[in-house]
Amino acid sequence: MKTTTIRSLAIAATSAALLLAASGCGSDTGSAGGDGELAGAQLTVGSKEFTESIILGQITALVFENAGAQVTDQTGLQGSATVREALMSKEIDIYWDYTGTGWVNILGNSSENLPEDLFAAVKEADAANGVAWLPPANFENAYRLATSQALAAEQALATTSEAAAFVGANPGQGSICAASEFINRDDGLPGLEAAYEFAFTEVVELDFNLIFTQVGTACQFGEVFSTDARIISNNLQVLDDDRNFFVPYQGAATLRQETLDEHPAIADLLAPVSQALTEPVITELNGKVDNDGERPRDVAKDWLTEQGLIG
Repeated sequence: MKTTTIRSLAIAATSAALLLAASGCGSDTGSAGGDGELAGAQLTVGSKEFTESIILGQITALVFENAGAQVTDQTGLQGSATVREALMSKEIDIYWDYTGTGWVNILGNSSENLPEDLFAAVKEADAANGVAWLPPANFENAYRLATSQALAAEQALATTSEAAAFVGANPGQGSICAASEFINRDDGLPGLEAAYEFAFTEVVELDFNLIFTQVGTACQFGEVFSTDARIISNNLQVLDDDRNFFVPYQGAATLRQETLDEHPAIADLLAPVSQALTEPVITELNGKVDNDGERPRDVAKDWLTEQGLIG
């Protein structure tokens, strides 16, 4: 077994900083009119720090404002544990999470022998914690391993098993760029290496937003999310998870049950949003921010208006 080294790569995180600034993190998004299903409600919307989560947070905030609520924007919180704790401590009222995160990281289950209906299992189990999961959207954003299209073509790499074999045979080319959360999650790097019976020889720790440009330069492989449009713009090849290691990650809004009981209209307001959010749609929205430089709130507003989901 090779000894894996971990190093942090110092790269100016300008793009990540601009992204969070553009999201309107930690501010009032604006007050709403007196009419609507949520008239008089004061709600705080949170999100994790990556683009898709921020967009989902902005979509939620705009829908609530359109329904008459006054919304405080707390999108862009760093890490799954932080945003979940913010929900439980009542610092925020709602955020979008993923079934895989719920099952493994929040509820503490193994990523092996998953229930047939993962969403139903997560919803039922988390209800005991006083947290409601609204019906999931029509997309899944799962962890995946990626490499450059050039290396994939040169070495005929199409699957994660083939990548594992390549790393074993070429330890000098066995580095991976990954964010701290993926490095430490059981359903992330440790579990991936165990499932495929190999180990990367070097782990380059980066802010997630910087990984895409560094695959092929600072490292040969990288952690990505399957709906991230930067996979395309940076000429990356996503490798098939041929041993089905990665847990399904369906996106769904989560909130405290007491909040839903107080404002039951939230479920009705977000139902058509979830229905309309397919994998191609969310990937396109992500691309408008990450590739085209648009503000997450503007992207969310344009999409909601086009869909007739806000007036």
